[in-house]
Amino acid sequence: MLHLPVLRGGKPYLSLDTIQLKHVGTGETVALVSQANPGLIARDLILDARHNRQILAERPVSELISMSRRAADLFMTGRLPMGDVMQGPDEFVAIQSATTGVPRALCHRNMEKIRFVLAEMERILMGLTRGLDLSVLDEGWNGNAQRPVSYLSQADMLGAVLPSNSPGVHALWLPAVAMKVPLVLRPGRQEPWTPFRVIQAFLAAGCPPEALSFYPSDYAGATEILSRCHRSLFFGDAATVKPWLHDRRIELHGPGKSKVLLAPDQISRWEDHVELMAASIADNGGRSCVNASGVWVGGRAPGLAEALAEKLAAMEPLPLDHPDARLAAFGDVQVARRISDFIDDHLQAPGAEDLTAPYYKDGRVVEMDGLAFLRPTLIRCTDPAHALARAELLFPFAAYVEVPPADLLDLIGPTLVGTVLTGDDRFAGAAMECRHIERLNLGSIPTGRVSWDQPHEGNLFELLYHRRAFQNPASAASAAA
Repeated sequence: MLHLPVLRGGKPYLSLDTIQLKHVGTGETVALVSQANPGLIARDLILDARHNRQILAERPVSELISMSRRAADLFMTGRLPMGDVMQGPDEFVAIQSATTGVPRALCHRNMEKIRFVLAEMERILMGLTRGLDLSVLDEGWNGNAQRPVSYLSQADMLGAVLPSNSPGVHALWLPAVAMKVPLVLRPGRQEPWTPFRVIQAFLAAGCPPEALSFYPSDYAGATEILSRCHRSLFFGDAATVKPWLHDRRIELHGPGKSKVLLAPDQISRWEDHVELMAASIADNGGRSCVNASGVWVGGRAPGLAEALAEKLAAMEPLPLDHPDARLAAFGDVQVARRISDFIDDHLQAPGAEDLTAPYYKDGRVVEMDGLAFLRPTLIRCTDPAHALARAELLFPFAAYVEVPPADLLDLIGPTLVGTVLTGDDRFAGAAMECRHIERLNLGSIPTGRVSWDQPHEGNLFELLYHRRAFQNPASAASAAA
């Protein structure tokens, strides 16, 4: 039986406390995962944090970038340790799909996201730092006597409490190592595979083991990491992240409420945008915070909602190993039914209609090969305040909302990624000023297309480093002159 250990500064540790990871379809146990208790985590972080940071800080940033490039190839193609076995990429994808319900084709696609960020680490860092001379990470300052620039690390370690729903999000924490900040990772229960394989790729590429810790744990262990680490990333739903909303040490990644906005000038051309809308809703199984959970239209667009519903309804559940599979599965049919019941309950309130329901004679929930699937769902909301107009669910689900043109940007509410479809310079200018939108895609760009050197939520460099005032004798003399 595969047994995934805790990694304490890169060193494997087998705990007597384990959990079983089961195949989502068969219920068969596929692995044991050692669990780290809060006391063990606290002891390690208290005793080792500064030491581990110093070891990583001794490496030049250019060396860490080269190491990341080597790790990219190892992650994508190498045979790497996975607990007590060696695992190639196909075996990795198979077990990841088995415990998460994500189709293998999507798992391969998410591997490519990880590979890209590791391979392009220098470009990623240049984007995150806005073109800063990266030698500042080695020396603490650079520039000339007239304009010295100094940055101070704010963390001896970066904690990350990670999700299970979308393996691609792991690309967000990868640059920490090249920024000389050790990683303390708490993986999602069903998806420990990606962070563990990334760590093994880093180790094989020459990363100091002290920079890499992996603590599978319960919520108490996650809380210990968030409390002890100087800076952290925390992925979770709205209720989970709420207690940490005002903790400035922690960058929260909760619901996205991402949207596609169709401006008034594009309504007559809505046929050109249906493909993009469907991709924004359904790519990557519809499980990511950057998937669109709403299509908002500035005016009346007869036929658009119906065409989009037909496009989404054509996506059929397929076996997870099918090369064309696009819908992720739920291992527990009751979870799928509860989500479906949530939708149906809210459809009882006036102002909402399920446009995809007529295509599903057997209902929204499909059971196949021991798995449960939720078919893509589009809800027309005539009331923008309807509960389903603001819902975000763990499958391809979206609300279709038409509002007066003048109200479109005011009514959308918080939006992690907003794809704005317009050729009107005035509307584009208004979208540029819209404070609801965190990441603006101005033009025909699906919400899920992420540019990793321009993060869609937060900036890891700004989380980990602080610019401070700095002068030395040369700069002080220059200032006096």
